[in-house]
Amino acid sequence: MAGFVTYVKESFDELKNNVSWTPWPEAQRLTVIVAVFSIIFSLAIWGVDTVFSRAVKAYFQFIN
Repeated sequence: MAGFVTYVKESFDELKNNVSWTPWPEAQRLTVIVAVFSIIFSLAIWGVDTVFSRAVKAYFQFIN
């Protein structure tokens, strides 16, 4: 158990002192960019899925 506690303490120290964190305003800006592109990408996938769904439905109605 002592090894685990040492590991956690050293990990916290590493994160606190040696990691260069992105400044808060830049992190907020990048979060907004990721959110916008995620929404755009999800809408594009929805659109392609809708088109293919209608195409498959039309195909099966055509062969029946």
